[in-house]
Parts: sequence; structure tokens; C-alpha cells
Amino acid sequence: MTSTHAFWLAGRQVTGEDSFDVTSPWDGRVVGTVSVPTDAQIEGAVAAAYAVRDEFAATPAHVRAAALDHVSRRLVERTEEIARLISAENGKPMKWARGEVGRAVSVFRFAAEEARRFNGGEAQRLDTDLGGQGRLAFTRRFPKGVVLGIAPFNFPLNLCAHKIAPAIAAGAPIILKPAPATPLSGLIIGDLLAETELPAGSWSILPVPNDKMPALVQDERLPVISFTGSEKVGYAIMDSVPRKHCTLELGGNGAAVVLADFASDEDLDWAATRIATFSNYQGGQSCISVQRVIADASVYDRLLPRIVAAVEKQVTGDPNDDATDVGPLVSEDAAKRVETWVDEAVAAGAALLTGGKRDGASYAPTVLTDVPADVTLSCEEVFGPVLTVQKVAGEAAAFAAVNDSKYGLQAGVFTHDLQTAFRAHRALEVGGVVVGDVPSYRADQMPYGGVKQSGVGREGVKFAMDDYTYERVMVLTGIAL
Repeated sequence: MTSTHAFWLAGRQVTGEDSFDVTSPWDGRVVGTVSVPTDAQIEGAVAAAYAVRDEFAATPAHVRAAALDHVSRRLVERTEEIARLISAENGKPMKWARGEVGRAVSVFRFAAEEARRFNGGEAQRLDTDLGGQGRLAFTRRFPKGVVLGIAPFNFPLNLCAHKIAPAIAAGAPIILKPAPATPLSGLIIGDLLAETELPAGSWSILPVPNDKMPALVQDERLPVISFTGSEKVGYAIMDSVPRKHCTLELGGNGAAVVLADFASDEDLDWAATRIATFSNYQGGQSCISVQRVIADASVYDRLLPRIVAAVEKQVTGDPNDDATDVGPLVSEDAAKRVETWVDEAVAAGAALLTGGKRDGASYAPTVLTDVPADVTLSCEEVFGPVLTVQKVAGEAAAFAAVNDSKYGLQAGVFTHDLQTAFRAHRALEVGGVVVGDVPSYRADQMPYGGVKQSGVGREGVKFAMDDYTYERVMVLTGIAL
């Protein structure tokens, strides 16, 4: 894992003039050196994608589907190797890294399936009025143009897959920028795409430095931007290109609501275990990790000690150890930020029940109660293994607490009552409500995205394809309907 990694320009593996090291957040070792594209090479990738856009849109569905199927199969074959690469550059424990590869396998398989059935066309009779007699509208979807995909560090393989696979399925050329901290997983997708027969220029994977991204974002030849990352950067991109189509998958501070009817010992053990696991998986570095627990007063006193005990059972340490549940954060700076936020909350009166300690880039799984509403930990996305628990009186208060946030990505509601589930679906200002579980559940084929400051648009293969394309109607005249 110490060789120099070339990048992918219009389907070809090339190198630039400069490079940078990728280091492990666990032990600081260099796990790879990545070549950086020059300005001329970036321009070459954009020009190639723009030039091939019409050809790629007209590529037979079976060609695109075959390429996507191939990538899915090859990911299966190289699962262990790629999982170790993810763990090395990201610090993700191997159990979660293997799971991420499995999800990417599904994303490319789903995309192959959608490529075969997408754009089948929809016919609409227009003779519902006299002026439309003999007329039939036929609607199909066509790519808006080249997609610029910008991926984050926390799922360095799967979130690259969520940019690339839908674009290929829809026939839209894509230029992918992987995260600077974790580019190796994204680049390996290029190894697999290069084994296919997709047109040259239809895809590039470029580790472009962040300071060169504004010019790429502004390029008029890239009309679609799909960004996953921070609220600040995402909305800065959208504000800078108001006439482009932007899909933004941004932050969250996911809430898990435990209501009064979820009250048996078995119920509370299940809720506590799921909450503990998914407040700490990926080191808490997931937009839908559990950051807030909102518990009805009738179950609070029995639930809280269960949560603390379950959190304390989380195994922390070396991500290469199969027993490890919680590895380091992506960097020591990230862990220091979490430490600062927790210390601020405690100084303001929060009760620290477990955790609260940092060791380099690692931060201990942490539970707090009585957190003041105005501290940073209550208002922002912590993106670390930190959980707050609060007591509320009844369903209405619980739902109001969920909505008392600038974010609205997903929420989990632990209830057995179907009517309550539907009330939650109506009342909660989020993009997804998970009933009977934590907000951290995501199936890669379902629509995924948020409201408020959590972004705009939806991912999930079919839904991303909708975002990358537009409807074009054709009216046929003189048809015997």
C-alpha cells in the first residue's frame, strides 16, 4: 500500500507533476502516494467528457449495464483487498470496511438493473380536450450533461459509487473528485471501470486539490454537481452556481426517539444496543449516526443505564482487529474538535456519563445528559462518537424536539404503534423516518436525502438518475387513439 497511485483521465491511467501522501489516522503511516493532475490534465478530462456527452447518452443500455455489472462482480472478488485499503486510509474498522464494499457491490448492481429499465418512455393521451384530438405525448428522460461528483472521506468507496454508478446508468459522463484524505478507494473504482468497454472520456477520477475546485465548479461544461459533505461547503457551491443543478447531501444530527409503548425489557435492550452501535459506527462519522436520543419520561430511567452499558461495551482500538467496533476519527484535528465541543458542553452543565477522553485521533465513545440547548454539541453535527440523551413528556414533545434543529436528514422512532408511525412520518421534518430502529439505516436503492440545512435532492440509484436527467416530451400528431 505504499506505491504511487496514478489517477484516471478519460479512462486512461496517467500521472501529474506533483503528488501527496495518504496517511493512516490510526498510526500515521503512509499508506499510499497519489499523483495530482495538472491544470492541463483537468482541462483534458473536462473537454473529453463534454465531447463524448452525446455519444455516451446514446450508448445502448446493455453496454452501460454490462459495465456496471462487471464492476459489481469485481468488487466482490477484491472485497478483502479493498476493505483493507478503506481501513488503512480512513481508519474504519474492518467489520465496517467490509460492509462498505458490500454496499458498493449493491450500488453498481442496482445501477445495472436501472440502466436496463430506465428511460422506457411514458405515453399520455392529449385528446382529453378538443384541441388535442389525434395527439399523443411521449416522454423520455435525457442526461442534463456532464456530472461533477464530489465525494467525502467517511465512506470513501460507497459514496464514490453513489456518484459514478447512477451517472453511467443514465448515460451521463462523470468527473469524480474523491476526498483528499481518502482518495485511494475512489481510484480503485477506476481500475475496474478500465476493464469495461465504456467510451473514452465518459469517466475520469481526479484527486483535484480543494483550492482548484472553484474553477471546476464554475465550468459551464459541467451543468450538474453532486456533492456530499459539509453544509458550509455544499451551500457555498450552490450559491456560486445558481443556474446549475446541484444535489447536496449534507449534514445531520440524527435523533432516535424512544416512545412510551416501546417499554418491555426486550424493547429497551434492543433500542439501547442499536443506539450504542450506531452512535459509534464509523467513529460516529456518518451523517445519519445517532447523535441525539429523545426518550419518553416513562421509559427514560430504564433506558439510560442500558444505553451507557451498551456504549461501554463498544470495543475501541486497532481498526485492523476484527473485534474492533470503533476506530479513530479521520484525523487528530477532527478528534480535537470533538473534544472541544464535549468539554464546552460539560463546562456549561452537561453531565458526562461515560467517555469524554481523547487519545490522538481516537475519541472514546461518549454519552452525555442535561446538555444545554445553546452549546455547539446541541446545535451542530458532531461527526464523532458522541451521544446526548434527553427526557421528554409524550409524543408531541418528542417530535418537537426532533424538529428543533436546523438539520433534517433522518430520524428513528422506536414504537410498535402503526398510527404513531404514520404521525411521525407526517410530523417529522426530515428526509427519512425509520420506524422501530435508529436513523442510521440506509438501503442504497431507496431515496436518501434531507430537508432544511441537510441538503437538496435525493440519492439512491434511481433517484440520482432522475437528478442527472430531465424530461423531454415529443408530441405525435394525427394518431388514431
